[in-house]
Amino acid sequence: MDNDKAMTKESKSLKLGIVLQPYSGSRSGPELAPGPQVLFEGLKETLDKLGVTPAVKDVIKLTPEEDKDYGVWHRVGMANRHLNRTVAKQVREGIFPLGLLANCNSLLGMLAGLQHSGPSRRPLTVGLIWLDAHGDFNTPETTLSGMLGGMPVAVAAGNCLFRLRLKAGLDPAIPTKNIIMMCVRDLDPLEEQRVMDSKITMVSTEEMVKLRPRMKDEFEKLADRVDVVYIHIDLDVLDGPDIPGHTFTVPGGPTPSELARALDHMMHHPKVGALGIASFPTPEETRAKSMASTLEVIKGGLAGLRDR
Repeated sequence: MDNDKAMTKESKSLKLGIVLQPYSGSRSGPELAPGPQVLFEGLKETLDKLGVTPAVKDVIKLTPEEDKDYGVWHRVGMANRHLNRTVAKQVREGIFPLGLLANCNSLLGMLAGLQHSGPSRRPLTVGLIWLDAHGDFNTPETTLSGMLGGMPVAVAAGNCLFRLRLKAGLDPAIPTKNIIMMCVRDLDPLEEQRVMDSKITMVSTEEMVKLRPRMKDEFEKLADRVDVVYIHIDLDVLDGPDIPGHTFTVPGGPTPSELARALDHMMHHPKVGALGIASFPTPEETRAKSMASTLEVIKGGLAGLRDR
């Protein structure tokens, strides 16, 4: 997909905000992931070529007092609270937030920011488009790995880890009827049963790639019943060879151009309020390929946003 010419035509009217959220919540890796900053450096050059100057760039940081606290889950909860406030502020200022996220644990902050971005104290009703090879719908009782990164959708839906959700400011939880999962193709056995027992809508890779009527209809029905829609992309949603270096790739995903086309379609809708890109892989030997794939996807989204 070639979005460069389409973007430059009216790029001055595109008020884009960049938010870097590096806190990972990981107990086994670095707390501050390098992915958001690395991706920003590549994106900056692309935006320059497109003639898009971000209206604002925010980097999420704990306060000096918060930074004294221990516990990576606790700390990612506090970081998500800051992400919440940053996203809400950008939206109120008429800026579209693009989150460059350490991983999917930032989902809570992005959702909370949109939820509290309205003109009053009344929380907005938020719909979630979840683009990921995995459902991330495990709970501490069903998880096989124990990773927090396998639970954020369940946390957002109010199924577990309530304090973590409330710490991020996501209140109320997101009803599962307002969640659409696209391209999910790797679920743990008990996680799969949880998805089946929920009201989550599943859209296959083929339905998304080919923009099948069902995919479009489900998206429109979601947009009709919520105030705002958040689109979240974990880059392992892509087919493995297109995102080398990612730890959790699964065969059968869309290509970057296919995902960009679907994202272009969805981002045309005026209720889409923010886009998050999570888990950019940073190994140097594969970075160029992963960067090219990711930037193609983002350009698809920006083209849809510009054409509203």
